[in-house]
Amino acid sequence: MRISVLVMDGLFDSGLAAVLDVLQMANELREELPHPPPRWEATRVSGRGAVRTASGHVIEAVAVEDAPRPDLLLVPGAGPKQPEPLLDWVAAPERQPEREALRQARADGVPLAAACTSTFLLAEAGVLDGLRATTSWWLAPAFRQAYPEVALDESNMLAHAEGVTTAGAAMAHLDLALALVREASPVLAELTARYLVVDDRPTQAGYAIPSHLARTDPTVGAFERWVREHIDRPLRMADAVRAVGVSERTLQRAVDKVLGVSPLRFAQTIRLEQAAHLLRTTDLPTEAVASRVGYENASTLSSLLRERLGTTPGRLRSQSARPVEPPSDVSR
Repeated sequence: MRISVLVMDGLFDSGLAAVLDVLQMANELREELPHPPPRWEATRVSGRGAVRTASGHVIEAVAVEDAPRPDLLLVPGAGPKQPEPLLDWVAAPERQPEREALRQARADGVPLAAACTSTFLLAEAGVLDGLRATTSWWLAPAFRQAYPEVALDESNMLAHAEGVTTAGAAMAHLDLALALVREASPVLAELTARYLVVDDRPTQAGYAIPSHLARTDPTVGAFERWVREHIDRPLRMADAVRAVGVSERTLQRAVDKVLGVSPLRFAQTIRLEQAAHLLRTTDLPTEAVASRVGYENASTLSSLLRERLGTTPGRLRSQSARPVEPPSDVSR
């Protein structure tokens, strides 16, 4: 498979390296299979010759138009890591060659793939309109507001749509590259992941920080604080909107605009974040943890952890250091 890797000034060194290392490892391991898939050939292409990475390394590249037609055009993460500078960066005149390369590839039927901040570049180029996509979890509110025509689900590590695959935050480059290998050979993808010690990570939800996301809107921020202050009690929306000082409809709209979910689902995210913290850092029984985050029993908490975070109480405990005494007030 011929893959053109679109490189730009300021690209994430680790993102580019992760993609190339996974493909190289897959090429080396393919001979261990009785019926190996074809090799992957990665060509670095750019809109303007050599580029300089975020760490200052110079990457040689051929012009997009001079490279052979690829079987896939892949864009590693690049550019600023915070919302406002990133939106300016992807829309800047200097990015026109890359935006045009993406539009042309899409028009020619060449599949696209991107990870982390470069999902913004695809959206700015218009190639994600009407499609399902993901991005770095902390950039989701800005993405959702800037590109409402994209069906964003930032909880996923990977999102597949017709002709486009997107991946989440920086280390999701590993997941993206393994997904490319998996399309050719699931067995080889599993073997490659084992050699690289990469676990299956279907979701970003366990890494997201709800308070960081809520900070982008005062109403959502006030709701988030109220939920934390009453985290051990059942959620009553009437009490929440009275404390926040808005109508239930206004709260619904604010949370949906920023996070793309309902207030109830956001409250669950906060509760699960606290539950995961307690399971990792204390020796409290799962039943007691459930009670401390407002759930009636351990089975409800376990089901939500499995559904939302792709994990279990036992797995979270196995990730912990030596248990410590739980704080008296876990809501802070």
